[in-house]
This record gives sequence, structure tokens and C-alpha cells, in this order.
Amino acid sequence: MTKPQLDPDVAYVAPNEPALTAYDEQHVVTYIRLLQAESERADWREVARVVLHMDPEREPDRARTAYQSHLARAKWVTEQGRLLRGAGST
Repeated sequence: MTKPQLDPDVAYVAPNEPALTAYDEQHVVTYIRLLQAESERADWREVARVVLHMDPEREPDRARTAYQSHLARAKWVTEQGRLLRGAGST
């Protein structure tokens, strides 16, 4: 696994591959921040601004799509991809 960056820029849409990607590995910290923000019921617009570096006021559709796709991928990575649990976990 490559070393994840602490605050990387994100793509417009997160990967939707059936396996972990290099993008997933590089964005582990982003995924953790998204999951934590969701658990704290943070406003998606603030999360998009701070975590995803997107302005929901200027580009609401783009920011919302990026937020939703990255949050969905974060959930997949932790539930199915095993990136955060470790490959040996069940």
C-alpha cells in the first residue's frame, strides 16, 4: 500500500471499481474524514469545502456529486474493500 497523503485533492467522482485502487490507497485519510464527519452529522457543504476542497456555493452539483461518491466509496472501502480493516480480517 502506498503512503496516503494527509489532505489530497480529489477527483470529481470517486472510483467505482470492484477492487481497491491506487486512488483508494492515496485517499484513506479523506475517507476517514468523510466517515467521521458523517458520524458527527456535519453539513455536507462544509465537508465538501474542508475535506474535498470544493465550493458548494459556486459548484453545488459538482460538490454534491463528489461528496456523495466519495462517501459511498469510503463506506465500500471499510465494509467490502477491507482497506481500513486489513486484508486478513473477516
